[in-house]
Amino acid sequence: MKKIIYIALAVLFSSCLRLDSFLYNADDSLTEYKLDAYEGEVEIEVGPAYDVDDSLIHLMTLQSDPSGENKTIWAVYVGRIANIATDTIILYCHGNKDHLDFYWSRVKLLANTGSKNRYGIMAMDYRGFGVSEGPSSEEGLYADVDACMAWLKQMGLSDDRLIIYGYSMGSAPATELTANVRTMQPSKLMLEAPFASEEVFVEDASGLSLPGSYFTNLEINNGDEIKKVEEPFFWIHGVNDDYIQMKTHGETVFGNYQGSYSEAHRIEGAVHNDVPVVMGYPEYLDAVHKFILRP
Repeated sequence: MKKIIYIALAVLFSSCLRLDSFLYNADDSLTEYKLDAYEGEVEIEVGPAYDVDDSLIHLMTLQSDPSGENKTIWAVYVGRIANIATDTIILYCHGNKDHLDFYWSRVKLLANTGSKNRYGIMAMDYRGFGVSEGPSSEEGLYADVDACMAWLKQMGLSDDRLIIYGYSMGSAPATELTANVRTMQPSKLMLEAPFASEEVFVEDASGLSLPGSYFTNLEINNGDEIKKVEEPFFWIHGVNDDYIQMKTHGETVFGNYQGSYSEAHRIEGAVHNDVPVVMGYPEYLDAVHKFILRP
């Protein structure tokens, strides 16, 4: 094992590879979104019981403009747009791989929280992912999710009805925009398999206490930002996650939370991408729903 690590580090040092590009493992080969008709690899399979009516699926483009770099991003809203002014909405921030079609099954699963279409669900492809324009960047992540918040606010959503859910890399914009308010203040924060910081990534990968700045310019640090979050916090993580390790990443984020209420769901036997599968879809949705209903 040590030999493999040393070889990997030698390649890293000699080729000047950085974690910046590793974090954004985007697929921009799409020319259009297929959603249910997509025939490629998907994150999880949910089956027809979790389908949503076509009339409730709204693909759209939004303008996202961090630091004057205006880009068009793609998003999907599942629900009745006319009801955004009264509904509770889950804003879903996906992981670092592929695009919306890959995560569409997760969006549909969340659309069955409580009962089918009880809550509105919004998800987006960050810049550089899917058909969204522009190169991926840390500031772009935040701006693209905030662009969705701006649209929801325009449609009548208020802070008290906004839940933000970040999965894997999506934990960064979810935590950042809860800790440091821009357009809206989410009322609750949900993180699945969050990472703590680039420093922990480096230490996990190398086994050495090397500064994260050697490998990356990223300043994402969920472990620190979570300390600013006062809103109720839901954390769920696979115990056997070997990509974003629960003990070094998830436990750090959960342990640093100092807000009003928190709950942890450590899922035995689950790895990085199969927490809902291993937990069981009804059990997963029940846990999500009970958290949303908490005062």
